[in-house]
Amino acid sequence: MNISKNFNLIYILLLLVVINIVSPIAIGNHSSIIIDIEHLNNLTSYQNYIDDLLKYNYNKEQFLRDYSDDKIISSESLIHIKYTKIISNSLMNSPWPMMCHDLLHTGRSPYNTINNTGFEKWRYSSGSGVNSGIVINDKGIIYYGDWGENIKALYPNGTLKWSYKTDNFISSTPVIAEDDTLYVGSWDHYLYAFNSSSGKLKWRFNAKGTIAGSLAIADNGTIYFGTMWDDATGHRIWAVNPDGTEKWQYKTGSDITSSPAIGDDGTIYIGSMDKYLYAMNPDGTLKWKYKTGDCVKGPPSIADDGTIYIGSYDDSLYALYPDNGTMIWKCKVGYGTETNPSIGSDGTIYVGGERLYAIYPNGTKRWTFKLGADRYIEDSCPAISADGTIYIGTHIGEAKGGEIIAINSNGTEKWRKQICYEWVDSSPSIAKDGTVYIGSVCEGFGYIHAFGPVKENSPPKSPIITGKKNGNVRMEYWYGFKTIDPDNNPIRLYIDWGDGSITNWTREHASNEIYYFEHTWTKSGNYMIQAKAKDNSGEEGPWGYLEVNMPRTKASTNTMWYQWLMLRFPMLEILLNLLK
Repeated sequence: MNISKNFNLIYILLLLVVINIVSPIAIGNHSSIIIDIEHLNNLTSYQNYIDDLLKYNYNKEQFLRDYSDDKIISSESLIHIKYTKIISNSLMNSPWPMMCHDLLHTGRSPYNTINNTGFEKWRYSSGSGVNSGIVINDKGIIYYGDWGENIKALYPNGTLKWSYKTDNFISSTPVIAEDDTLYVGSWDHYLYAFNSSSGKLKWRFNAKGTIAGSLAIADNGTIYFGTMWDDATGHRIWAVNPDGTEKWQYKTGSDITSSPAIGDDGTIYIGSMDKYLYAMNPDGTLKWKYKTGDCVKGPPSIADDGTIYIGSYDDSLYALYPDNGTMIWKCKVGYGTETNPSIGSDGTIYVGGERLYAIYPNGTKRWTFKLGADRYIEDSCPAISADGTIYIGTHIGEAKGGEIIAINSNGTEKWRKQICYEWVDSSPSIAKDGTVYIGSVCEGFGYIHAFGPVKENSPPKSPIITGKKNGNVRMEYWYGFKTIDPDNNPIRLYIDWGDGSITNWTREHASNEIYYFEHTWTKSGNYMIQAKAKDNSGEEGPWGYLEVNMPRTKASTNTMWYQWLMLRFPMLEILLNLLK
């Protein structure tokens, strides 16, 4: 019996020693209290750290009350605070987790772009047009969708991480949840949920209508979006649970291309082509709706005081009270806008159309920025950096080109660059290091562009030239040129065709992309095609070579027919050459 008591006493003493060593609160050491309070303060960045299901503030109040500065902690009063990190389904805390940055659609980044002078540090060829906006997770990985029906993930250096093919093209901007789930809508009527790290499909939900707009995730993980087309099942506002089951749906009067914003009280705001802005309660009931003078194609935004901003095709920007949807003011902003009314830190509203307008919170114009001749903003939504720079994408004419423009907060131009030869409808996003990303559409192809400073640069490699090595004079032949740039810089080509003809520094294209050019030789002979590449830092790479022989001056009937076919369908010749 005495041995048992002694053993128990030794056990208790050893336990106290262990607790004293491993406990986050060292007995009798006041400095450890400060450390623990700082540790608790760090928990504010994690909304789901829980101490026996009590929230952070309760824990902190309890801690400070029980252990004030003039108290020494004894072993009898020792409390070991435990917490468990619960990963939620709410919006990820990352540089740019959704369209227009946040649930209020402010389009406002916490990171500055002071050192961003408009240098395009890399360009990724997506293979098809990119109208989707780009989102960025907490590790710097970027995600977007394209017309090739793909959702893609890229590393911050512009190389592919993973790709998943849906059944129709994607214009929706993805959204990332705190639990690393990536959600995106497709024109194939499905909402997709992926593991954002691996690209593995978790589930897909049939919304029975085209998902053209973007998504939003509420704090409880509910995913909201709208659909268009199909009168029987389309033009609805959807709420989907994070497990992929339907929560509710609400039918509007017409198609929805708008994207939802969510107020601090959980109200969901979304526009419709039926001219209304809808305010929905989280349970799926209508709170109110406001009728504008024309269709509402773009997304709404929410000011710090709760004011709702929405653009309409009646050429006006509206400000509405959040409680009942009555109008506070409206301001003419030119041809009907589809862009988000992004909100600067000082409350200035930036909205695009034929020009970029800066509007004071009282509805008066602060300044107007002229985009240039035959230029306008269609779907691209302004992104605002912490230093106040506004970034926007444009159209040049009718599918003649597109630019990204950086505009200072006072309405003066900072820089611009034409990045494609059709249009830019993608909305810019801003990374933690100040890199600005945007997508483009270029003659059926599409690109992701990254703008920002670089620390070092390497010249491009020598081009690899492919095409027909033996042919006939006075016949057109197509040749492919593929160049790898170690930094994925956009590149230009200089081509010497060996007969005195020169193709002098082509327009820019992406690294590792095959660019095709045609040429005709008028005299028989052997020719050496030479080509070299230059990146946008001005560094030139070594020459690449391909020897060709054009000995014959007259083609047979069969050869002439073959050449006509190859001329009519040049891609067929390229494919046949690749099979040889």
